[in-house]
Amino acid sequence: MNGPQRVRWIQRNQYYYTCLLDFLNHTIPQQSSVLEIGCGTGYVLDKLLPSRGVGIDINPELIEYAQQAYPQYTFHTLDAKQLDTLEDTFDYIVLSDTIGSFDDVQHVFGKLHTVCHPGTRIVITYKNFLWTPALNLAEKVGLKMPEQRQNWLDKSDITNLLDIASLDVVRTGRKVLMPRYVPLFSWLMNRYVVNLPLFNQLGLFTFIVARSMHNLKPASEYSVSVIVPARNEKGNIEDIVRRTPHMGRHTELIFVEGNSTDDTWSEIQRITQKYAQERDIKCVQQEGKGKGDAVRKGFGMATGDILMILDADMTVPPEDLPKFFEAVANGKGEYINGTRLVYPMEKEAMRTLNLIGNKFFSIAFSWILNQRIKDTLCGTKVLTKENYERLIANRSYFGDFDPFGDFDLIFGSAKLNLKFVEIPIRYRARTYGETNISRFKHGWLLIKMTFFALNKIKFI
Repeated sequence: MNGPQRVRWIQRNQYYYTCLLDFLNHTIPQQSSVLEIGCGTGYVLDKLLPSRGVGIDINPELIEYAQQAYPQYTFHTLDAKQLDTLEDTFDYIVLSDTIGSFDDVQHVFGKLHTVCHPGTRIVITYKNFLWTPALNLAEKVGLKMPEQRQNWLDKSDITNLLDIASLDVVRTGRKVLMPRYVPLFSWLMNRYVVNLPLFNQLGLFTFIVARSMHNLKPASEYSVSVIVPARNEKGNIEDIVRRTPHMGRHTELIFVEGNSTDDTWSEIQRITQKYAQERDIKCVQQEGKGKGDAVRKGFGMATGDILMILDADMTVPPEDLPKFFEAVANGKGEYINGTRLVYPMEKEAMRTLNLIGNKFFSIAFSWILNQRIKDTLCGTKVLTKENYERLIANRSYFGDFDPFGDFDLIFGSAKLNLKFVEIPIRYRARTYGETNISRFKHGWLLIKMTFFALNKIKFI
C-alpha cells in the first residue's frame, strides 16, 4: 500500500486515530524528541509536535511520501533491528500498532537500548486480540485497513519480552471501546466506561509504557538534599541532624521553618551553627503557608542530584533514608514513596480513622495511576532533581491545587510516566509536638483531589 492509499484509510478511520492521538498526546509532552518505529506516512509523528522527530519504516514508498509530506522531520527506510545505526537517543520511542508485524520482537526490544537515554520512555500500542473477529470482519467489508498476518501477542507476552530485554514496564492499560463515531455515545464509552474495571479488559488497544535499565550512572556519583519542613518541631531538630545518615558523595540538610508558635526557628539556627563543621546545613523561613509551599521552597534551594522529604516529626526514622536513596540511585524506581501500611505501627502512631482513609486512597490512586501506591500520605518521598524540574515544567497541567505537596508530586510524577516504587517503613509515634493534620477538613480536600485526578489522569 502506497502513501496516498494509506492516507485515505486514515481519513476513513479518522475517529479511531483521533482517540489514539488523544492518548499519545497526553502521554508524550509536546516538543519532546520522538522516534517512531513503523511510522508509515508520518501522520502520527507529525501530530505529536516533536522538537525533533525521526521516523523509520521498512516500506521505502511510505518513507518517500512521509519525507515529502513532513520535510521538517527525518525519515529512514530501516528495519527496527538496525536501530543502532541511528547513533542518537530520544525522549520518547513510539511503536504504535507495529510490533505485531516484527519477525523477532525480542531482537527489536534489545536494540531499543541503543536509542535510549536514562529518561527515555517507550510507548507501545497494539490491538487487543479479543477484537480479532470484529477487526477481521471490518477488514473484509472495507471498514479497516488491510494488514498482514499479525503475531499472536497478549500483554503478558509483551511484558515478558520487555523484561528479558532489560526494559522495565512502568504502566499498562487499555483504551477505546467505540472506534466509530456516534455522537455522545462514543465520548461516554471512550472517556469513562473503558476506564472502569472489567470494561477495561475490552478496550480496543492496549498500551504499555516502559523504560530502559541501561546507561545508569553509579550510585556513588549522586549527591543528596534532604528537605525538612518544620512547624512547631523544636524538640526534634538536633536529633534529625545527628541521625540523618550520609548518602552518596554528599548530603545536605535543608530546614524550612513555617509559622511556628514555639522556638523552632531559633533552634534550627542554633543547631545549624553547632554542626556547621560536621554537616552541610541550610535553613530558611517560608513566606507562604502549608507543607506543599515549604517543600517547594526547599526543593528550590537544593543542590543535590536526589531530593528527599523528611517530616520533622520523625515518625519516619531518618535512619530509613538510605533505603530510599538506594532505590532511586540504582534505578529501581524514579518516584520513591514511603508506605506506613505494611509493618505494625507503634501505639498511637496513626489513629483508626486516618488508617481507614489511607487505605481507601491507596486503592483509589493505584487504580487512577495504573501504578501501585499503597500510602499516598506518607511524608517521605524521593525523586531526582532532574525529574522534579521536568515536573515543574509540566505543573500547569494540574495547576496549584495541593497545600500538602504530596499530590503535586504524585500526580506530576504519574504524568511524566516515572516508575513508582514503595519502601515499607516502621511508622513511629511522635515524641514531641502535635500533628498538623485536621482529619475531617483535609480528608474532604483529599476526596476532592481524587475526583480532580480522575478527570486529569484517568478519564482522558
